Amino acid sequence: MRHYEVTFIVDPLLSSDDVKATARKYADQLVADGATIVHIDEMGLRQLAYSINKRLSGVYFCIEFAALDGTMIDRLELNMRRDETILRFLTAALDKFGVKYNEDKRSGKIGKRKPAPTTTKRLDEPAAAETPATPAH
Repeated sequence: MRHYEVTFIVDPLLSSDDVKATARKYADQLVADGATIVHIDEMGLRQLAYSINKRLSGVYFCIEFAALDGTMIDRLELNMRRDETILRFLTAALDKFGVKYNEDKRSGKIGKRKPAPTTTKRLDEPAAAETPATPAH
């Protein structure tokens, strides 16, 4: 099976139910065409780098799926082009490294950094570099 992912931006002026229904519509279309949904990632509302259709933000979704071949991608992209609620989309084929990366990201091995330990320092304490070194005899 080949692995693919489609990332698309939904118009932010829709209600949250309509946004989720739009994402569900395309996931259902993929399943109806014989693909297996691996993961649906709702990345949420994000600011766009440039305006698209006079919108400065959009709701991002990423659907990772597996299929025997990519014949359903043409139908999926045609429906996304016709849909006025989709601002942009991008479909990519994943190699074995992309699949492994996505698995590690979902399991929490990649992407979430642990916060650095914060050390508290009193203002009246001299820093380690400021302490005078004792001369060696």
